[in-house]
Amino acid sequence: MAEIITCTPKSLPRNLWVAAAQRAVEINPLNHAPVERLATVIPGFKAQPEHLAVVITKYWQTHKVSLTVSFMDNPPANLRKRILQHMNAWNKTANVKFVETKRDGQVRIAREVDGYWSYIGTDVLSIPADQHTMNLQEFTMQTPDSEFHRVVRHETGHTMGFPHRRAPAAGGADRSGRTMTPLRHLAVRAVRFLRMAAAFADEDAAGDPLAVSLELL
Repeated sequence: MAEIITCTPKSLPRNLWVAAAQRAVEINPLNHAPVERLATVIPGFKAQPEHLAVVITKYWQTHKVSLTVSFMDNPPANLRKRILQHMNAWNKTANVKFVETKRDGQVRIAREVDGYWSYIGTDVLSIPADQHTMNLQEFTMQTPDSEFHRVVRHETGHTMGFPHRRAPAAGGADRSGRTMTPLRHLAVRAVRFLRMAAAFADEDAAGDPLAVSLELL
């Protein structure tokens, strides 16, 4: 049985986090994370740019998204066309279009022996032009169509700004089956922010009383 390669989304180098987050908000203001609301429960709280950088989302603008795509290793025309077709399958449900360009695309695809991955959303704009932003390991015209569906469309989702889902939305159920009420949903987001902010500062938030209490909601 052939090895099944899973996706590992790429993250930017730490020194680029703040600038990339600022760019993401400029492109789509809805990327801003309203963490200033935590000031209502944490006296004196003030989010720093480094803290915001780890919770700001990376979605493109909400209308007429058109991204250029180039290929780093000069695959045959029929393979390029097939990959683009699967990328553009997203435009059936989203206002997005991927258009091939000969070089320096906003999305740059390679097929190196490095797994399947993509940078997330607007982060692709922070990658040097001589580096790829998506990798489709050893994809050829002989690759089963099921893999084009599974991998190309999945990685394109990351390029559009969708991370791997980690927490259910309000109204859904968490891993224990409990309903994710709006209050619990906000609490989970707050805990995640505190932990990521602490990780950025190389601190341990695991014993933070507020984080513990929020986890119990």
